[in-house]
Amino acid sequence: MNTADKKSDFGLIGLAVMGQNLVLNVESRGFQVSVYNRTTSVTDAFVAKNPGKKLVGCDTLEAFVQSLAKPRKVMVMVKAGAPVDQVIEQLIPLLEKDDIVIDGGNSLYTDTERRDAYLSGKGLRFIGAGVSGGEEGARKGPAIMPGGPASTWEVMKPIFESIAAKVDGQPCVIHIGPGGAGHYVKMIHNGIEYGDMQLICEAYALFKAAGFTTDEMAAVFDQWNEGDLQSYLIQITGKALAQKDPETGKPLVDVILDKAGQKGTGQWTLINAAEQAVVISTINAAVEARVLSSQKKQRVAASAVLQGPAPALSLEKKALVDKVHDALYASKVISYTQGFDLIKTMGEKRQWGLDLGGIASIWRGGCIIRARFLNRITEAYRGDAALANLMLAPFFKELLNRTQQNWREVVALAVSNGIPVPAFSASLAYYDSYRSARLPANLLQAQRDFFGAHTYERVDKPEGEFFHTEWPEVIE
Repeated sequence: MNTADKKSDFGLIGLAVMGQNLVLNVESRGFQVSVYNRTTSVTDAFVAKNPGKKLVGCDTLEAFVQSLAKPRKVMVMVKAGAPVDQVIEQLIPLLEKDDIVIDGGNSLYTDTERRDAYLSGKGLRFIGAGVSGGEEGARKGPAIMPGGPASTWEVMKPIFESIAAKVDGQPCVIHIGPGGAGHYVKMIHNGIEYGDMQLICEAYALFKAAGFTTDEMAAVFDQWNEGDLQSYLIQITGKALAQKDPETGKPLVDVILDKAGQKGTGQWTLINAAEQAVVISTINAAVEARVLSSQKKQRVAASAVLQGPAPALSLEKKALVDKVHDALYASKVISYTQGFDLIKTMGEKRQWGLDLGGIASIWRGGCIIRARFLNRITEAYRGDAALANLMLAPFFKELLNRTQQNWREVVALAVSNGIPVPAFSASLAYYDSYRSARLPANLLQAQRDFFGAHTYERVDKPEGEFFHTEWPEVIE
């Protein structure tokens, strides 16, 4: 196709797998796309591999920028951190007023806010857009979380809405908010994803300890994916458990080393939650579980000297499946509750004007945590935009009341059998703490006043009055 005389509607820098798939997605919606990669051979090979498509391969950044229609729309898909800044610095001299730079990587939201201010000062527009869905989502339709000025969103809206996943005819993209709001919400999305994945792994660990074969487990997850636990992660878990290793004939999961990796977004979520004094214990447990898994040699050595019970789950298999289903569902609700609490807290602090129901709605398709029950989260926030905590919404309140007995039994069963379930346990502890009218923090305040004269309030005095006791001297 001769594209030489026509300016491209969109440009993308960085032709790794995600970048290539996004380009093919955009092009398939009727847009002409210019592409540039630092290694020219990658650009040439990509264009050659896709003959007949409206693609313009560029050997230089100068040619790339000149091939774009104004205002230019340039999406950067390179590794987060310094590489993004380097590409931006190379672009600035080539761009003109009101051109738009979009960072589609997993950048830290504070970096996005810095870049937004920097480029605004030069008359350029910047969007930090979280993109979720992996390689398949990028090609077929991801969930997109763009942040930046509303006026810039209006310019990008036709392209973003055309390439996003669709659920019930609605594109899985909304304008999240100004500045770093888009990348911030994507960061919390990834934190929730950590929690979701760890909870599923704990369910797997319980089934394995109970003597389930991987095929039996695959059938359980396939069945769950037909019901209220329907989600992308449940679906791929069933497929992963059914996969056989062509080399050994064994279930593939049994030959995969139990050392989990992570790219940092989970840790960023923990740091932000600590800064905002928001409890995200389920996500925290999930991140820490990955860290502990990476200490494989230490764990193997410890297993020979640190004692624990030999797992003996004598429960009938169907009964165990039903109980673990409820524990997983309830804990999943807690993970999302904590994530949305953090989003709500940060949105209010930054005055981002976040639409929590809208955020839940765009996570229903395209993204890694897409799940049927996100409809319920949207309903909860549509019903009460000022909802203090997701657990208090009618649907979730009833669900937690109904499932908690099985949830408790699963945690107790795991603990008594020495099976680590950090995310199940943390979720239940959060639930029990939140529903407690009185916690033992009164003793904690007494301790603080004892050693540091930090004062305390009294139950029989007006709130806001503080008291100090002259405690007896401790004799060493």
